[in-house]
Amino acid sequence: AARLAAAASLAAPLVARADLIDDKGFNVTASGLKFIDLKPGTGAVPLPGQTVKVHYTGWLNDFDDLDGKFDSSYDRGRPLSFAVATGRVIKGWDEALLSMAVGGKRRVIIPPDLGYGKRGAGGVIPPDSTLYFEMALVGIQP
Repeated sequence: AARLAAAASLAAPLVARADLIDDKGFNVTASGLKFIDLKPGTGAVPLPGQTVKVHYTGWLNDFDDLDGKFDSSYDRGRPLSFAVATGRVIKGWDEALLSMAVGGKRRVIIPPDLGYGKRGAGGVIPPDSTLYFEMALVGIQP
């Protein structure tokens, strides 16, 4: 319980709260994260430190760009599991997931400073890349 409370206090500014809506209908947060819900979830919303299960596809250039797809949990046949808001994934993921409900599906545009920044990642994601993800929150482990 103490671990979850500590994680919650650290993650409070990470929760995606829409400050405005852009010309394509995406919610834009104060951090610059953009998201649009394709399907609102009806289940629980994860708390910082809880383990989430997420199916996703990531692109470099835009959503659904076959040449720009760099990763997908669907290709591996299993969702990614990790403790949200604990630094296990890029900041944009933590921010987006802390306001999603289980069963939801969302498109997220992550600016470089909430992604891999100037370092890029593994020779696959160039430095200063904007990342495009479609993510589905499929579960929260107790």
